[in-house]
Amino acid sequence: MALLKPAFLNHLKILAHPRHRFPPSFISLRCLSFSTPEEAAAERRRRKRRLRVEPPLSSAQRSQQQAQQAAPPRPIQNPNAPKLPEPVTALSGNRLNLHNKILKLIRENDLEEAALYTRHSVYSNCRPTIYTVNAVLNAHLRQSKYADLLSLHRFITLAGIAPNVITHNLIFQTYLDCRKPDTALEHYKQFINESPVTPSPTTYRILVKGLVDNGKLEKAMEMKDEMAEKGLAPDPIVYSFLMFGCAKNGDSDEIFKLSEELKEKKDGVLDDWVVYGSLMNGYFIKGMEKEAMECYEEACGANSKLYMSDVAYNYVLDALSKSGKFDEALKLFDRMKNEHNPPRRLAVNLGSFNVIVDGYCAEGKFKEAIGVFWSMRDYRCTPDTLSFNNLIDQLCQNELLGEAEELYGGMGAEGVSPDEYTYVLLMDACFKVNRIDDGASYFRKMVEAGLRPNLAVYNRLVGELVNAGKVDEAKSFYDTMVKKLKMDDASYKFMMKALSDVGKLDDVLKMVDEMLDEEISDFTEELQEFVKELLSNVGREDELTKLMEEKERLKAEAKAREIEAAEAAKRSAKAAVASLLPSKLFGKKEGESESSVDTENTIDPSSQGEVPEEDESEVPIEEASVMESIAESNAVDAKQPF
Repeated sequence: MALLKPAFLNHLKILAHPRHRFPPSFISLRCLSFSTPEEAAAERRRRKRRLRVEPPLSSAQRSQQQAQQAAPPRPIQNPNAPKLPEPVTALSGNRLNLHNKILKLIRENDLEEAALYTRHSVYSNCRPTIYTVNAVLNAHLRQSKYADLLSLHRFITLAGIAPNVITHNLIFQTYLDCRKPDTALEHYKQFINESPVTPSPTTYRILVKGLVDNGKLEKAMEMKDEMAEKGLAPDPIVYSFLMFGCAKNGDSDEIFKLSEELKEKKDGVLDDWVVYGSLMNGYFIKGMEKEAMECYEEACGANSKLYMSDVAYNYVLDALSKSGKFDEALKLFDRMKNEHNPPRRLAVNLGSFNVIVDGYCAEGKFKEAIGVFWSMRDYRCTPDTLSFNNLIDQLCQNELLGEAEELYGGMGAEGVSPDEYTYVLLMDACFKVNRIDDGASYFRKMVEAGLRPNLAVYNRLVGELVNAGKVDEAKSFYDTMVKKLKMDDASYKFMMKALSDVGKLDDVLKMVDEMLDEEISDFTEELQEFVKELLSNVGREDELTKLMEEKERLKAEAKAREIEAAEAAKRSAKAAVASLLPSKLFGKKEGESESSVDTENTIDPSSQGEVPEEDESEVPIEEASVMESIAESNAVDAKQPF
């Protein structure tokens, strides 16, 4: 204790000296930071308000905010730039369930419901992906429902679903199948210039094959060169399409030129089996049968080590069947069927059966052709509309209408819908054997199925009916199609002449009456002279003049009633606005009598001098503009149909 006492006294001295005082703690500083309790309460209220406006961040929000502060600012994107298509990872969760539902509808062949379900889903909480849309578009393409396909594509474009390269390929295929290669090329040009996605080898395969099928071989050659410019590898399938087109034109030199070009790009080795059929065509065209068969042995002989795909086999089949070697083609076809073992080995496809069917038809063996056609189901091949049309066409050309109609009846069992060409083939075949009513029945079925025949088909139908003396039935088809087709003067004249020949000039005048009722009238001056000539033969030419004058009078009266209704609407609008405006604008107060107002507003002339006359029609500018706008809106509403 004696030792500790001096140290304790020394410590007291240090504390007593002001220079050696310890700094106050944080708590003491906190207590002394406000001079009054009111300031402390005000600070607490301020901190509470700040916490309400900016609540404290959680750990996840705090880390996200720090990451955003550390990350560089994103560049401003152009809102007019085309959208990128969604990745395949977007097809998950509810969107995957939606995709599977639509695929189920497609498998059930309910394409109308699948398309409708897709449209409704666009504006729902579960928006479909472009992969779902492509599935529906491809299903329509397989069944040749081109109008529905283009309608759905237009809808998803307006809805803002970005297409991918598969979508563009389906559109190219659609226009090429519809025999519109120029439209397909326009879409391709737009795709190259504006789309953020790049073309694939499949894009050029579709375009080259479609252009070759539509007789545009030069454009197809340009596509091959453009494919090389895009940096894509030389595609033997594209070369095979081009060589096949040259074979159709009989240009064997170009076939060998393309073959050498492909061989150079493949380092001098032609190991692409898909071009062997086209090479055989080139040899057959030049009359070099021995070289052609040597090429065949190299590709399909017993000692061949080449792996031939179904497409490669089809080119060889076509070369043999079109060059007088149909027996060899049948042997090869039997070998292909024996090798076919799906899904491990695909040796035949729909094209294989189409080639053999054409070969049998060329040989005049139509029963065998029909048998081969129906046997494709045993090899898991399903005929499409084009396959049916091909065989129906050849049967009709050889006066086998009964077999063609039987084939047409089997389309429904295969789930294949006939198109316009199917009905036109059967209609023309019926007309050839003088079955006019049956031909008209096929035309009626085509219209009832929602298909749109062109004007030439309609003219053929009406011409056959009139020639058979069925003018009334021809007139009924005219009434059905007049609003669906853009008819020309020749179509109108033919029907008017047919009605005039049977003494039905009243129906002719009724046709003119309906034409004059249209906003864009088709009743040209040439037609007027034609109708006058028909009526003058029986002394009724004045009836046309009276009819036209009556139509003009009715149109003038309708226009006058429209103007009168607009004026009445304007007057009622002014009256309505006047009743809503303050009464002081009109010189009197509401509820006062006219005499009292006059008494109060009377001024002594002796005291004020001359009193100016008050313009009772004067209304402030704002109120006048309100009346005019309401009157104009009412006048517009009066013109609208109820």
